[in-house]
Amino acid sequence: MSRAVWQSVLDEVELSVSRATYLTWFKNTELVELSDEELVVSVANIFAKRQFEVKFNDQVRDILKKQGVTPKNIRFIVQSTGAQKQTVSRETTVQQQPIAVAKPKRSSQPGSSLNPRYTFESFIVGSSNDLAYTACQAVSKNIGTKYNPLFLYGGVGLGKTHLIQAVGNEILRANPEKSVLYISSETFVNDFLESIRFKKKGFADKYRNVDVLIVDDMQFIAGKEKTQEEFFHTFNALHQANKQIIISSDKPPRSIPTLTERLRSRFEWGMSIDIQMPDFETRCAIVEAKAAMTDVELGRDVIEYLANNIKSNIRELEGALNQLLAYCEMRGIEPDIGTVEGLIGNIRQSRPQHISPKQIIDKTARHFQITPVEICSEKRDKHIVTPRQVAMYLLRSELHLSFPKIAQELGRKDHTTAIHSVEKIERAVKLDMLLREQVASIREKLYV
Repeated sequence: MSRAVWQSVLDEVELSVSRATYLTWFKNTELVELSDEELVVSVANIFAKRQFEVKFNDQVRDILKKQGVTPKNIRFIVQSTGAQKQTVSRETTVQQQPIAVAKPKRSSQPGSSLNPRYTFESFIVGSSNDLAYTACQAVSKNIGTKYNPLFLYGGVGLGKTHLIQAVGNEILRANPEKSVLYISSETFVNDFLESIRFKKKGFADKYRNVDVLIVDDMQFIAGKEKTQEEFFHTFNALHQANKQIIISSDKPPRSIPTLTERLRSRFEWGMSIDIQMPDFETRCAIVEAKAAMTDVELGRDVIEYLANNIKSNIRELEGALNQLLAYCEMRGIEPDIGTVEGLIGNIRQSRPQHISPKQIIDKTARHFQITPVEICSEKRDKHIVTPRQVAMYLLRSELHLSFPKIAQELGRKDHTTAIHSVEKIERAVKLDMLLREQVASIREKLYV
């Protein structure tokens, strides 16, 4: 009976959230204990636990209430699902649960150039990248038949390289006999030039006799006509043989300058997905995950300080964390809020000290070529409604304002309008490439 209660929660959640959200957070959960006092649910890792506590707790409680189940406390614990269960005592704490950090496995194919550290298990999934993550997993299970080519694009340091290499590593793990090759576009250019200059043989065989070709930073092929022509023929040979092609770039295909039209059209054959800047919860999870890999447990205030002050680049966020951990290790001290404030203060000086609601509204209005007064007006014209909804979405995602506060900033009396607007844009950015680019552009302008 108890398990049926949790299954009914999962069934309702699956209907109300995206497929990627359900698979990432809810699928691998199990009910451990249910009583009038407490409901205990096991989740896969510490990151999932944090996500449930911060984001999904109220939703779970509301669904349980509809079923007449009203435990005083809901607790999420880190515990592998499917394992033999024992009664969880009241004294069990999260710290006693093992934090599983995936240990990289060496590639069974040394010539693949894949970094074994880049796996799906070590990738932190959030609203900014869950569509890309789900597509990459689908490709790893359906080589050459689903999303071919798969084209990921986004700014520097957002996890593109991690994800595309994770696909390669997962394919080799499940299919050791497959041939996977990861390269940068610069390597392809250099190999091609050498094959011409020194009349080297074997260039075409190297790139066309693989099951999976993964090319990073494709934007650097722009302007190189002969190289583009050679890649065009390589692409065709692989695609016609149902071999998988995975590409990353800092721009979508149509925005890469001097890219030939026939190559651009082929890049758009499959699926193009952008990876956006990580939201606050994702940044917190990244800091926590990286610290856990070095067996360091950070206080919540330290985690949130880092996540609040380094917003647009995962690489920079990891660098700041490494700087903090190295500094504390050298001095034999624990990383606390005072240390991180003093050490990372220079980063704050290079960024806006504070982003106000007015700045978000002004920059959103400027981007859509309307006035802030129009955004805050009662007008319902389409060219005003969409910018207004985007502004509400950014007020929520960047400043974490409450819905009543968001409504107040935009001159609305009813905060349900803010709820509807934020939810609408959250759904739309996953499906509308143009809107994703517009939101990303506004975000970038906020942090320059």
